Amino acid sequence: MKPRLALIPLLAAVLFTITNARADEPSVLRQVMQALGSDMQVVTGGIAREDWQLVAKTAPLIAKHPQPPLSEKVRIIRYMGAEMSLFKALDGETHQAALELGKAADEQDGAKVIAAFGKLQQTCLACHQRFRSGFVQHFYGTDK
Repeated sequence: MKPRLALIPLLAAVLFTITNARADEPSVLRQVMQALGSDMQVVTGGIAREDWQLVAKTAPLIAKHPQPPLSEKVRIIRYMGAEMSLFKALDGETHQAALELGKAADEQDGAKVIAAFGKLQQTCLACHQRFRSGFVQHFYGTDK
């Protein structure tokens, strides 16, 4: 009987770990989004200072952001269902807008940079308005 009692703390620790891991899912995507937010702030600062080199260097980080691992993608796809095609389309638009931003910055064309950045912001906003609240609520149990 005593060996079984010794397993209770181990079982509790395993269940606690599993519960906490699930509460953080999908964590890689959250990290990607936080990095994208930081990159967007760098671009904003670069535009304000007309530091086209910084903008050109940062735009590809936005365009070619890391992807979550396959296991996380599966959970996201399962949650998104038929909406996944719209999510992917918006991600593609964001990718293209970031590439255009980098090209405009390489040309040191301030007006084009600002127009491209506006387009990039619009693609981010469209995705966030459509998906963020439900996604965050589903995976993290919160609205933010």
